[in-house]
Amino acid sequence: MERVIGIDLGTTNSCVAIVEESVPTVIPNRGGYKTTPSMVAITEAGKRLVGHIAKRQAITNAENTVHAAKRLIGRKWSSPQVKNAILTAAYKIVEGPHGDVRIHLRDKTYSVPEISAMVLQEMKLFAEDYLSEPISKAVITVPAYFNDNQRQATKDAGQIAGLDVIRIINEPTAAALAYGYGKTEEKTIAVFDLGGGTFDISVLEIGSGGVFRVIATAGDTFLGGEDFDARIIDWLVQGFKDQYGVDLRQDRMALQRLKDAAEKAKCELSSQNETEVNLPFIISSSRNEALHLQRTISRTTLEGLCEDLVERCIDICKQTLEDARLERDEIDDVVLVGGMTRMPKVQESVQDFFGRPPNKGVHPDEVVALGAAIQGAALIDDSKQMILLDVTPHALGIMTYGSNFEELIPQNTTVPTSRSKIFTTSRDNQTAVKILVMQGESQNAAENELLGEFILTGLRRAPKGQVEIEVTFEINSDGIVSVSARDLETGQQQSIQVTASSGLTKEEVGQMMEAAKEYLVDRRASDAFEGARQEAEKLITEIERMFPQVEHIVAASDFGRDAISKARTILDRVRQAIGKKDAAAVKEQMESLARTHRMFKGVVARPNG
Repeated sequence: MERVIGIDLGTTNSCVAIVEESVPTVIPNRGGYKTTPSMVAITEAGKRLVGHIAKRQAITNAENTVHAAKRLIGRKWSSPQVKNAILTAAYKIVEGPHGDVRIHLRDKTYSVPEISAMVLQEMKLFAEDYLSEPISKAVITVPAYFNDNQRQATKDAGQIAGLDVIRIINEPTAAALAYGYGKTEEKTIAVFDLGGGTFDISVLEIGSGGVFRVIATAGDTFLGGEDFDARIIDWLVQGFKDQYGVDLRQDRMALQRLKDAAEKAKCELSSQNETEVNLPFIISSSRNEALHLQRTISRTTLEGLCEDLVERCIDICKQTLEDARLERDEIDDVVLVGGMTRMPKVQESVQDFFGRPPNKGVHPDEVVALGAAIQGAALIDDSKQMILLDVTPHALGIMTYGSNFEELIPQNTTVPTSRSKIFTTSRDNQTAVKILVMQGESQNAAENELLGEFILTGLRRAPKGQVEIEVTFEINSDGIVSVSARDLETGQQQSIQVTASSGLTKEEVGQMMEAAKEYLVDRRASDAFEGARQEAEKLITEIERMFPQVEHIVAASDFGRDAISKARTILDRVRQAIGKKDAAAVKEQMESLARTHRMFKGVVARPNG
C-alpha cells in the first residue's frame, strides 16, 4: 500500500509524520530535529537554503531570507494583512501580475506558494530519506479559518513540490485526531491552537466508534507568535530611540537581529521571570560611534505588552462556544496546540476561561503533523475505522441588491451539504441576473471574499419581484463549492463550480513544478556527491596519517616503492574528482582508495611481517 505523509506547514516551523504499523511517528530532519524552521533563503551565489541552515544566516542575509510566508499565502495584494507585513518584513514583498503577492529575492521574484513549496519539498526529502522510498501522496494541514483561496494556494504549493495533496485538513481537527487516536471514551473537546502566525479554536465531539465531528470553529489568520514578537520589537525600538534618537527599523540587519532576540526573549520568559536582551554593535550613530542595545525585559512587561492579543484569543473562544451552543462546563478537555501555548499567560487565560487546567498530554509542535498522518492513513486504508465530519469555517452566500450579503450556508455547517433559497428580480423587465458568490461573515458584501460569478440570462420580462429565481449552493466532502441559479417558471438554469484562486495560473504552476523537479535532480546529485566526498576524505585523512610509517616499513623493496607510488596516484585522482564535484568519479575511485586503506592498515599492524 502506498504511504501517505502528513505535513504541518507552519508559519514558524514545519513538521512531517507517517503512520507505521498503526503508530503515528514524527520524521526527524537531517539534523535529528523533529521540526524545521519554515524559512527559505537565496545566497549571494544563488544557492537555495531551507530550514535551519536558512535561519542560521538570516541576520547577515536578511533581505533575501523569507520567514512567515504562510501569513501571505492566498492573500490579495490589496489586503490590510499584506500592508501590515510590508511594514515589518526585512525581505521585499511586491505585487504579482494577478493582484496577488510575490516575494523578491536576489534577482528573481517568487510567488508565495513557490516559497512554501520549497519548505514542503524539504519535508518530502526528509520522509524519503527516512523511509528509503519515493513519496508522492500527502495530507497537508491549514488553519481552520483559512478561506478557499488560502486553501487552494496551499494545494498549489504541494503540487509545485511534487506532491499529490489528497486532502487539506484543518489544523485543530488534525490535533483532535491525534489526541483521540486509539481512545474509546466519548468526549467533547476544545482545541486551542495558537501558533506562529494564526489562531484557531475548534470544538469537537469524539465518538467511541472513531467518529470525529466538528461542531464549531473560528479563528484569526493574522494572530500568532509573530505578533507577540512584534510587541517586543516595538518596545526595544522605542527604548533605543528614546536613548539614542536612532530608529533601528531603518536598518534591515538590525531589524533581523531584533526579531531573533525578541523571539528568544519571549521563549525564555516562559520559564523565567526576566531575561536580558544584549545586542552589541547593533548600529552606528551619525557620528560613526558603535551603539549597543542592552535591556532587561520581565515576564510582567511582556504580559502587559501582549494583553490585548491574549484577550482577542479568548473573545474568539467565547464566540465559538456560543456558535456551538455549549456551556463551558460541557467541554470535557481543552487541548493546547502551537508553540505560543507555552506562554504561562496564555495557559492561565485558557484555564480561567474554560474553568479547568488545559490538557498538556500532546506535543504542541508535533500533534498537528501526527493528526495529518493519521488522516492520510485512513484515506488509503478502508480498514481504518475513522469518520471525520468537518464544517465550513466561513458563511457562503451571494450579493443582493444594495450590496448586501445574503447567507445560504451558515458558518459551521457540517460538510458535505446543500442549501437553496428563492430570490426575485430587483428591476422591471429584468432579463438577466448576475450571481456573485461570496464567502465571509459581514452583512456588507464588499467586506467579504468574492469566490466567483456567473450570469443567468433569458428571464421573462415582468415587473420587479415577479420573477422567482432559486439559488442552490452545494459543498462536497473535498470542500468544492458548486452554485446554480434556476428560473422557477421557465426552468432556465446556469451554474458554476467555484474554483478558488491562489493567484497563479495553471501554466505558472506547471512551470514552477518543472523548476522544482530540476532543483530536486540537482539536489540529489549534490547530496550524492557530498556523501561520497565525506567518505573519501575520511579515508584520505587516515591514509595520509599512516603514510610516513608505511613508507619507512616498505621503502626498502621495489615492490614497496611501487605500492607507495600507486597509492599517491589514487589519492591524486580522488582529489581531482572531488575538485570537479564529480560524484560518479569519486565513487569509481572508492574501491581503489578502500583497498589502499586496507593495505596500509595491514602494513602498520604487521611491521615485521
